[in-house]
Amino acid sequence: MFIQQFFVPGLAHSSYLLGGAATCAIIDPRRDVGIYLDAAAAMGMKITHILQTHLHADFVSGHLDLAEATGAVIVAPKSGNCEFKHQSVAEGDSFRMDDLEIQVLETPGHTPEHVTYVVIDHARGPEPAVTFCGDTLFVGDVGRPDLFPGMALELATKLYGSLHDKLMTLPPFCEVYPAHGAGSLCGRAMGAKRTSTVGYEKLYNRAVAIGDRQQFIASLTTDMPAAPDHFSRCSDINRRGPALVNSLPTPKPLDPAQFREVMAENDTVALDVRGYSAFGGQHVPGAYNIDLGGNFATFAGWVLPPNRKILLVVEKGADVVEAAVALHRVGLDHVVGYLEGGVFEWAKAGFATDHVTQLSAPELNRRISSGDGLVLVDVRSVGEFGASHVSGALHIPAPMLRTRHVELDPGRDIALVCSTGHRSSLAASILKRHGFTQVWNVAGGMTGFNAAGFAPECPLCVVPHGPRFLGK
Repeated sequence: MFIQQFFVPGLAHSSYLLGGAATCAIIDPRRDVGIYLDAAAAMGMKITHILQTHLHADFVSGHLDLAEATGAVIVAPKSGNCEFKHQSVAEGDSFRMDDLEIQVLETPGHTPEHVTYVVIDHARGPEPAVTFCGDTLFVGDVGRPDLFPGMALELATKLYGSLHDKLMTLPPFCEVYPAHGAGSLCGRAMGAKRTSTVGYEKLYNRAVAIGDRQQFIASLTTDMPAAPDHFSRCSDINRRGPALVNSLPTPKPLDPAQFREVMAENDTVALDVRGYSAFGGQHVPGAYNIDLGGNFATFAGWVLPPNRKILLVVEKGADVVEAAVALHRVGLDHVVGYLEGGVFEWAKAGFATDHVTQLSAPELNRRISSGDGLVLVDVRSVGEFGASHVSGALHIPAPMLRTRHVELDPGRDIALVCSTGHRSSLAASILKRHGFTQVWNVAGGMTGFNAAGFAPECPLCVVPHGPRFLGK
């Protein structure tokens, strides 16, 4: 038996190649499937199966693209009612792949239709050796049950049974390969370690350790982090079957005049993927700013209108491909063009640019101390804000500013702060789109503010790969 993990930063998604002697399966594939084709070819294996543990909510899966490329059989939960060609499986089903026996457990809780694949390597012995548990069990955490309106209590109850009556009864040496790690919003407090064992999780997983069913349910149905907008869309896209990536538009280079013309159409938005200092210096008016180097896909899926055409503003040509791939992962499929030559050419064409002034930590401290009327808005998550924040700061998470901007006075000076400056630049771009003009971004964010000694160290800012991580 051979196992190779593929990890997508930001989405914190793990997919796997499970190989036997000559054939292999891909478990929970991402949408850009070339990496699996290359890995299988390097091992001299043929991809014969594509295993879906559930209908993923946080990303669009690559099962159809991979089946198209390989002819492999897609295996998916029977209760998912998938509309594409597949082999449906339920509790007690099993199938073979070389010396590997793959058994199916129904493990609902994170989603209603979830299954787990338990692998026995008969070349070694009869005991379950590996479990691909999707989003039921994570390292240090379990899948959140609150993503389906009105079903949280029912799913949390089922999740308790899936864990204690099924997964925790597997041998303690059975290896655990989850579909996500720290940084994903499919759980609340995942560890940075990407694999585990059943025995280790029995000892150290805080959610599993809650033995009382009602306490377990209460812990998973209260104070959960906000779910991004695309979580409500991706499950159904995966059930129906996503469009094949090779059928999607290829972003075309547009000169400044063409870019401005297309951007003026009502069904189009501009997305600037450069860093906050570049965006702040000058940008195309009305563009969103989501830094390609941060948790790009998650925030793009969260804030961008899903049915709009997207135009990109990039630093270099390679960023177009990287951004398009990341956008496709969260179901933003209409990436139609990019500004050729970037903002440099836009400015040379004589078109107007907008700006966001950057405040350093000492400048922010000076303005706060002087009482000059600056309004400080902390745009981090609830957990981050609760752990540490500047006294007097308002708290509105960045994505929420799309609607909660009405709580702010556009006539006041407004400074936006996150952990380092990435999300706050997104927040600034949202306010700019709503007509705010007196907007500042705190460069370095709370990390810089704390490093300068103006506030106590934030425990979440200094552990960037820990639970609740939402970006650089």
